[in-house]
Amino acid sequence: MNKYQYPPGSFGLPVLGETLPFLFDPDFIKKRYRQYGSIFKTHLSGKPTVVMIGPKAVDFVLSSHMDYFSWREGWPDNFKTLLGESLFLQDGEEHRKNRRLMMPALHGPALANYATTMEDITRTYLKKWEEKQQFTWHKEFKQLTFDIASQLLLGTSPGEECVRLSQLFTTLTNGLFAINTLPLPFTQFGKAITARNQILEHLTKVVTKRQQNPTKDTLSLLIQAKDEEGNSLSEKELIAQAVLLLFAGHETTTSMLTWLCVELARHPKVLQRAREEQLQLASKGDLNLEQLGQMPYLEQVLLEVERFHQPVGGGFRGVIKDFEFNGFHVPAGWRLLYSILMTHKLEEIYPEPERFDPDRFNTQRQEHKQYSFSLIGFGGGPRICIGIAFAKMEMKIIAAQLLRSYHWEILPNQSLDPVFFPSNRPKDGLRVWFQPR
Repeated sequence: MNKYQYPPGSFGLPVLGETLPFLFDPDFIKKRYRQYGSIFKTHLSGKPTVVMIGPKAVDFVLSSHMDYFSWREGWPDNFKTLLGESLFLQDGEEHRKNRRLMMPALHGPALANYATTMEDITRTYLKKWEEKQQFTWHKEFKQLTFDIASQLLLGTSPGEECVRLSQLFTTLTNGLFAINTLPLPFTQFGKAITARNQILEHLTKVVTKRQQNPTKDTLSLLIQAKDEEGNSLSEKELIAQAVLLLFAGHETTTSMLTWLCVELARHPKVLQRAREEQLQLASKGDLNLEQLGQMPYLEQVLLEVERFHQPVGGGFRGVIKDFEFNGFHVPAGWRLLYSILMTHKLEEIYPEPERFDPDRFNTQRQEHKQYSFSLIGFGGGPRICIGIAFAKMEMKIIAAQLLRSYHWEILPNQSLDPVFFPSNRPKDGLRVWFQPR
């Protein structure tokens, strides 16, 4: 094999590479996939980059050869600056140790304790939306999921401080893919750094308070968590993990809930089936943990939302060891991007990929089970999203209450075209008319 046969593709312009078309052309990866296939080269954010697509490629990156890649070296520098030393950017033994410490706080009995609070906060918002009647749902979902995240993960009560924190996180998130990375007060990136500093200041106080007076929230569980050697997270680590929990705990669920409501409004038959399932459960009693496990059709709908509107388009890694894939050589020092968006749109896995069809996940078809790593909205392999169970429970609780008791219509004269950065959302945020059934 010729060791230096690099993948096909183009590095684009000097310095800028293909960063601008990557950020602004929604079909950037699709066009190149059609031209080059499941592996191609480009140049993004100052680095030669290899893009890989499809279950085989994703398995290679997330599972079978994961030691060839680094999370920390992969994500653009903006992420390191804004999200700090959190689990998201850790590698190797450091990541494994901290993940083990954090797991119990987001699964099992701890998770079961969160359900009632999720329901209560959701009900408060439903009442508020009833009164408003017309609003932009993406913005409202962002505040709802942030309230849930801050109350359950940090023990912070909803109120003015929560609204301020949510707005700071929006400013921080907007800086993640900022092209101008000068940290000046008037740049997007500069504003994001200012927001990050205010978030860190707030979380430092919260961590100190929880250390003195632990409650039942995730942060308190993390403060008390110890590994096999009796080590616990330092205060600096706790603050970094708290930033990540809040960021990841509302950004992706906001995206998926907004698109769920778009697709239910667009597909009356899907809405009807999902509603009938909920009304049948409601006739047996109030929403509870047991009922959450008895919603097969809603689960199918949520899986199709994850496939069709994945919250993030892909995942970055740094290549730390030379590797070969499909006969092409990729050297250490490059960046790698595996494409979630394109993997979810492959016709050989998902026939008619541009059609919204929850039945592709029913027990007969199970299109995502033909190959592992076909559905990767929450990642996959040993580093699958640590909050996946938390997110899925939260989305089910919110969706169940909406389907049981409410009706909504998409208001005219707005664009629902997807905007992919910093996370996937309809361009105008989904303005709706909302009322009780």
